[in-house]
Amino acid sequence: MRNVLALILAGGKGSRLEPLTVDRAKPAVPFGGIYRIIDFTLSNCLNSGLRKILVLTQYKAASLDRHINRAWRFLCRELGEFVDILPPQQRLGELWYRGTADAVYQNIYTIEQSRPEIILVLSGDHVYKMDYDRLVDSHVKSGADCTIACLPVPLEEGTDFGVMGVDAEGRVERFDEKPANPPPLPDDPTRCLASMGVYVFNARVLFEELCRDATVQSSNHDFGRNLIPEMIRTHKVQAYAFRDERTGDTAYWRDVGTLDAYYAANMDLVSVNPQLNLYEEPWPIRGWHPPLPPPKFVFAQEHDNPPRVGQALDSMVCPGSIISGGRVKGSVIGSNCRVNSWALVEDSILFEGVEIGRHAKIRKAILDKGVIIPEGMQVGYNRQEDVARGFVVTDSGVTVIGMEADFFG
Repeated sequence: MRNVLALILAGGKGSRLEPLTVDRAKPAVPFGGIYRIIDFTLSNCLNSGLRKILVLTQYKAASLDRHINRAWRFLCRELGEFVDILPPQQRLGELWYRGTADAVYQNIYTIEQSRPEIILVLSGDHVYKMDYDRLVDSHVKSGADCTIACLPVPLEEGTDFGVMGVDAEGRVERFDEKPANPPPLPDDPTRCLASMGVYVFNARVLFEELCRDATVQSSNHDFGRNLIPEMIRTHKVQAYAFRDERTGDTAYWRDVGTLDAYYAANMDLVSVNPQLNLYEEPWPIRGWHPPLPPPKFVFAQEHDNPPRVGQALDSMVCPGSIISGGRVKGSVIGSNCRVNSWALVEDSILFEGVEIGRHAKIRKAILDKGVIIPEGMQVGYNRQEDVARGFVVTDSGVTVIGMEADFFG
């Protein structure tokens, strides 16, 4: 992997995740209590032996920059290893990135300095574990100019993805963004191949195609919409089916680009046997872990009326948090949170520094950093009431409260 350069696209607005993305980029949104979404892609790179990584940022990047500087600056540049942040350089004009392909095109000068032979293009806003070394090896052995990582999904789900039509050898014959009628797999008429937004390119071919695409005025300058469909006509483009190495089944991969998808992916973590297991030692997920004390659970006065018990069941509770006489069920509790006496938190996600007052009740909610819930308040029990307060309530009934909201005046 010495001649492989990873490019992580982390510049999207993330408008469908608002209010969680009002003050931060989508890849910087916390996930699983102590991680950021981008930590999964970066950890995949590191665990796969990739040590040359460029992160392309754009909108609301301050939080993301700060996180990467804290958590991912340990590689040795003297050995040619790095995780570098690339904001828009505007070397080629006064333009922001116009699409995913344009984001790479505008940084060609910096990319060429690394002299890569193979370029791995990744998204910074997906949650999964993947060995990119296997993907690159498959790309090299196939003799392809481009390889697209993909997931077999039911045909009815293909309308939400970029979908590939392939021949019996896995060569891509067509690529359609969110088609009404996805082309089925040659050996399985009930499923199709959905793109993961993970691409491998021979570097020279990619540079040539980016330069060509940049001159096409009608192009959206996007990998899935423009560059790859054009390459299918002129180059060898191969599909790589991503499967669980242990079971052979479709592997875990989640696009957490909507509030409902983000909530569901977090809830996956607290199941008894989660598909995405954060406790597997061979594939650790790294991030920024400040020096905080262990979580603490206090009060066991079960004979009080009502009982005053500090407990968490089927939940993840992060360092620095105190469950002080309150109850937590099926939830992800971030660091430095406090759940006070007789409070109840169910099926919810609490970001860093959230405080739940006494007798308060929280159900099926996402509370952003620093939210303070006063004594006796209920969230997630009355949709109309939550909407009237200015909270976001999703189609599936998840109530979302933005950063540092408090209700004390």
